[in-house]
Amino acid sequence: MGVAIGAAIAVLTGIGAGIGIGLATGKAADAIARQPEAAGDIRSTLLIGCALAEATAVYGLVASILIIFFL
Repeated sequence: MGVAIGAAIAVLTGIGAGIGIGLATGKAADAIARQPEAAGDIRSTLLIGCALAEATAVYGLVASILIIFFL
């Protein structure tokens, strides 16, 4: 029972990543709408930030899989 709870808590990192990526995408859309000539710079910064945020979700998934199979 404790293993399942631990794995569920580890997977909750996906919620934070989803919220972070959603907020970043919304702010990037606002920034591009206000300053279209900077769209390339904004887009590249957004992609790097989204990749880093998604990495935390993947780490949480890997941690939960390790908890399930090795504890």
